[in-house]
Amino acid sequence: MGFRSKEISAHARRRAVCALLASAPLAPLFLLCPAAAHAVSCTSQAELTAADRTAIAAAAEQISTDVASQNYPGLQAALLPAEASDWNAIRSAVEDSAPLMKGGQIQLDDAYLLDATSLTAPEDSEFFCSNASGSLTVTMSMRALPPGRYAVILANAQGAPLDGQEGLVLAWDGGWKLAGLSIHQGKFDGHDGVWFWARARVLSGSDPWSAYYLYDLARSMLLPVNFLSSPNLEKLDTEQSEIKNSPKDAFPYSVPDGPRTWKIDSVDVNTILHQADLGVTYESTGVTTPAALHTEAVAVLSALLHAQPGLRESFHGMWAIASYNGKKTPIIELPMAQIP
Repeated sequence: MGFRSKEISAHARRRAVCALLASAPLAPLFLLCPAAAHAVSCTSQAELTAADRTAIAAAAEQISTDVASQNYPGLQAALLPAEASDWNAIRSAVEDSAPLMKGGQIQLDDAYLLDATSLTAPEDSEFFCSNASGSLTVTMSMRALPPGRYAVILANAQGAPLDGQEGLVLAWDGGWKLAGLSIHQGKFDGHDGVWFWARARVLSGSDPWSAYYLYDLARSMLLPVNFLSSPNLEKLDTEQSEIKNSPKDAFPYSVPDGPRTWKIDSVDVNTILHQADLGVTYESTGVTTPAALHTEAVAVLSALLHAQPGLRESFHGMWAIASYNGKKTPIIELPMAQIP
């Protein structure tokens, strides 16, 4: 197997990266947000010694194979002992990844060796990883990182219909051990993140709501691991921020429905069903029966699509999430064709 070259894309606006931690299907064992720079170093793949490259690749190949085959005993045996309490989160992420990896061949794309042995205690650390020419600098930010050596590996399930994208964090403990895992979907309806980015750019002037959420979708697909940033998605972030009349500051958003007005608290990209859906959280009237909840949910979704009709063509469907007395309850997911 081994590594192949691949330019890395990642979202550099760190506030958004941190927000993604709460919603993406991840099981990172180092939870990560903005961090200050410290006396640490990064070695990019092209500059690794042959011994390091071979050892990292071998460990990553075995762990990636175990993920794809759902080999839980193998993964648990490879887990860093200090992270044993997080095994359930790792197992859950691997279980959820099965449809993403199905039908694919594991391909290792890139690797970075992070040296934090100079630390004397856990510290917020920032690694700057440049390519051989120095033309691209990838930044990795980790909070409360213990002293040690770490490797970050990016891989994908090549040929899988859903194009599973995998990020591994390994830690040296007499051998390379699994310290973090991230797996996300790389294609929706046959299209990758670059395609959705291009589509968002096309719609940014004529359909700002669709464009804004297509940028969000593209970002989630192109972000290999949520502690990594690079110049590539700084551009995506800038483009999204320049959309006029976007939903960025629209909430709470009121939409009329005959004599009634619905109040929508938020709209977010939701890919839990492996479709490019939107999750719509709205303020419920407090109805409780299943029939009434369904009727209310459909009415809200319909009203939103009448207010923002472009969303119907840009996304697969919508989730209705009722909010009442501080409690949020998912009610229903409907394809766009089933929303009047």
